[in-house]
Amino acid sequence: MSVADVTSRISEIQGQLSLLAPTPSLSTGQAAFSAALEGALLDAGTTGGTGASGGSAEGQAVVDEAKKYLGIPYVWGGTDPSKGLDCSGLVQLVYRNLGYELPRVSYQQAAAGRPVASMAQAQPGDLLAWDNSSRNKGVDHIAIYIGNGKMIEAPRTGLDVRIIDVPTTPDVIRRIVPDGVAGTQATALPTLPGLPADGAAFAQLFTNAGAAHGVSPALLAAVARQESGFDPNAVSSAGAQGLMQLMPATAQGLGVTNSFDPGQAVDGAARLLRDLLDRFGSTDLALAAYNAGPGAVMRHGGIPPYQETQNYVRSIMAMLEGAR
Repeated sequence: MSVADVTSRISEIQGQLSLLAPTPSLSTGQAAFSAALEGALLDAGTTGGTGASGGSAEGQAVVDEAKKYLGIPYVWGGTDPSKGLDCSGLVQLVYRNLGYELPRVSYQQAAAGRPVASMAQAQPGDLLAWDNSSRNKGVDHIAIYIGNGKMIEAPRTGLDVRIIDVPTTPDVIRRIVPDGVAGTQATALPTLPGLPADGAAFAQLFTNAGAAHGVSPALLAAVARQESGFDPNAVSSAGAQGLMQLMPATAQGLGVTNSFDPGQAVDGAARLLRDLLDRFGSTDLALAAYNAGPGAVMRHGGIPPYQETQNYVRSIMAMLEGAR
């Protein structure tokens, strides 16, 4: 029997054991048996999909982020951790906080990313999904794999977000983050100018939006630092909102429905900067237009003679120069 077969069999046995118990927790004897099986696999030298050392730094970041919501009550349709989360609400929130925009509902999330062939190849951060109900078509429950045969889920009404053993072989396994290789140094978040610890959470947002719209992620990071100091809840005296300080009318024109959502804000700002770069042909003029408006740049034939705008452009250009 191959290692992959052994791993698959372990998952099946764990699922059967969990179904024997009246609660999601295994009995003492069952837990010991499950641990012995896992230990035997690890002793055989396998650490890929089910071993704690497998996967990538991005996948581990997903796990670490998900663990922040342990104990949050399940609420059907819940997307706000202050009130409660459902299974897909938890998945969407965790990935959004790390710069990945996933669909809202579980059956759509189960089509995101790339397929993983079996639990033998599963890595921390992968999505595990099941089609449990005959009342609806497609996946109706989704969770985040954390390695060693365990997962984080928002289960059902009356229970909180929790860690449990993977109960049965998933119907779908999907990988959103880049593949990882056990024992290798995983790729770190991109190094961007002026990105302090409290801004690192947005690095992937800048990278993704920059790639999508042909804008330097470093430019997006520098704008965010200058505009809000990486505060996604910032509101200026003029009414600009969020991480990228979009005015409500500008946000509406960009299709941004919530400027306080970092993912929407960064994507909208990237599209705006792409348009301004195309229109004015240089980074400094695009920045001036971002701050003072395209009309002001056109009227003055360059950076407007406003102290605020001139300081704004100078500050961001200095950040970009320092990053080279």
